[in-house]
Amino acid sequence: MASNLKNNYEGVWDSRIGFGEKPALISVDFMKGYTDTTSPLYAEGVVKAVDRSPALLEVARSKNIPVIHTNILYHPSFVDGGVWLKKAPVMKAMVKGNTFAEFCPQVAPNDSELVLTKQYASAFFGTSLAATLTALGIDTVILIGCSTSGCIRASAVDAMQYGFRTIVVRDCVGDRHPEPHEANLFDIDSKYGDVVMRDEVIDYFQRVDV
Repeated sequence: MASNLKNNYEGVWDSRIGFGEKPALISVDFMKGYTDTTSPLYAEGVVKAVDRSPALLEVARSKNIPVIHTNILYHPSFVDGGVWLKKAPVMKAMVKGNTFAEFCPQVAPNDSELVLTKQYASAFFGTSLAATLTALGIDTVILIGCSTSGCIRASAVDAMQYGFRTIVVRDCVGDRHPEPHEANLFDIDSKYGDVVMRDEVIDYFQRVDV
């Protein structure tokens, strides 16, 4: 089945976008709610992604590559959650003061790094991310974070639609189950950007002249 699927996409949905000249690393929603086993949002795949991401962040910072973080936070009344909170009320844990809404310490922002707060899936929707990246002259968006089937996919689609080369780091994104994780990586790699391993991005960061 997998072979037939690959053959079906070959020559149609398998071109590569490649790295550009000026990247930014976007860390999407690496929050404790996804890594704390007591949380209903807990996702084992996100724990693995968090473990793999500090090395990538370290290289980006050492090379002065912009690092931007996103988190999800709602007003205590949840008036800003709209239909999404009706569909996914579990997200109501993402309020100020709830431990689940805090950043995972291993991948937390530095004091100098921008944090954009969002209420919906895409890192671009309702935020200044696209304008910020454009003002910085960024042409390549490197995505890490969670979850693969939700906020990563939505952010990858929007990054492409805003005109950025979109790269998703396979071993630095995670989900609740491997099936949606792999299915969405396959779809992103086919249609919206390139899915690559962390070490390939590290090599790119070390070579790029910013």
